[in-house]
Amino acid sequence: MNRTIRHIAVFSLLMVLALLVRATWLQGYQADALADNDRNQRKKIAQYAQPLGDIVVAGAPVTGSTRSESGDLAYQRTYPDGGLYAPVTGYSSQLYGSTQLEGIYSEVLDGTDDRLKNPADALTRKQQEPGTVLTTIDPEVQKAGYRALGDTKGAAVAVDPATGKILSLVSTPSYDPSAIAGMDGADAWQALLADEDKPMVNRAIRQPLPPGSTFKLVVAAAALEEGRYGSVDEPTDSPMPYVLPGTVRELPNDIASAPCENASIRTAMRWSCNNVFAKLAVDLGQDTVRAMAEKFGFNDKELDVPVRAYASVYPSGMDRAQTALTGIGQFDVTATPLQMAMVSAAIANDGVLKAPHMVSEVVDGDGETLESYEDAPAERIMSERTAEQLRSAMVTVVEDGTGSNARVAGAEVGGKTGTAQHGENNARTPYAWFTSYAKDPASGKEVAVAVLIEDAGGPRSEVSGNGLAAPVAQKMMAAALK
Repeated sequence: MNRTIRHIAVFSLLMVLALLVRATWLQGYQADALADNDRNQRKKIAQYAQPLGDIVVAGAPVTGSTRSESGDLAYQRTYPDGGLYAPVTGYSSQLYGSTQLEGIYSEVLDGTDDRLKNPADALTRKQQEPGTVLTTIDPEVQKAGYRALGDTKGAAVAVDPATGKILSLVSTPSYDPSAIAGMDGADAWQALLADEDKPMVNRAIRQPLPPGSTFKLVVAAAALEEGRYGSVDEPTDSPMPYVLPGTVRELPNDIASAPCENASIRTAMRWSCNNVFAKLAVDLGQDTVRAMAEKFGFNDKELDVPVRAYASVYPSGMDRAQTALTGIGQFDVTATPLQMAMVSAAIANDGVLKAPHMVSEVVDGDGETLESYEDAPAERIMSERTAEQLRSAMVTVVEDGTGSNARVAGAEVGGKTGTAQHGENNARTPYAWFTSYAKDPASGKEVAVAVLIEDAGGPRSEVSGNGLAAPVAQKMMAAALK
């Protein structure tokens, strides 16, 4: 054979072998990565080739599917009560992907999850009947919070203290995910992004803000657990006015005439005495307060419900004056409504914190369980006596203090108000908070709630936890105890 022809033949053979190796590599080792690539239109076609599985609240679906009017995607997502449940479901959009429960369980809901397939189907990649996500949301509690917040910019969370089930997750203003579900949703998407009220931000779990005086519950828990005071009725060593350590700045109380000098924890919670809790934080030290805050869930960057909640923060590396300010939920302390509901839930549940979750079960098309969250992990974070003492003080706040708007007829209700500074030198409208629990002695039902009013739109002189946030909590607690 001619030498030149032989070289060309060998080169051609090597090229063929290289192509075979590349094809084998793509089909054998990179097939899954290519199939899952967001730019792979076949993936999106398969996702919307059949009606999606549903997200269910109290036995009824809060999602649906409808035939697409045009294009390669056969179906698109619908949301019958989109604004009400958007903080729970998130969205499934043909243009913009999926978020929250829609995103976490996308493969279950579109039928491509390997757990839905038998071995033969797994080999052929046959698409199966989609699964269903069952939530813990109570529709009556959800509606009560949503209606009570109305057009207000804010959020509310309700939790069952005994189980950790999230009964309500509300964020307002909300949005309708149906508007961005199809290929014609670009204009609606841009309008949502341009909205200054940020309706797509889930304020209930993903916008930590200063919790104000609701954080005093954490400081009180630390003081009782450390044995600094034997009960909530012992007088504290709390001068008034209280000067922040290392400064000449006096820390004022919200009610100048309140009996806050050397007040007991009960009295200090009833009147929301800043001097008592600021000094307590300094006396305990930032490390002790932080340790208690972290037991409640602060600084947890992996809090999944199963949607990832943003971490609530108790800071470190502070001086004594800054530590004092953290005692009243200011300086760099931040919390989500979910976090403050967890604080009340642990107190209501005799000092045991059950892991919060808003999905009870994920099932396949035949109703067989794929995942179950019924047995949520639990952690004791304070003694039963400390929890009982704090409940007693919280009841005083509602019955004879700053939380009177939270009363529910026939129920034991305890709570804590909060008003947090907003902006440099508190130049902007303050945040109004309320966190509480309620127990019905007749039925045994109980609930813990936290409400944040980010901006009520009124004058700052009318902003208070009792005036704005407590009425929302009251309606949610009443609905949960029915």
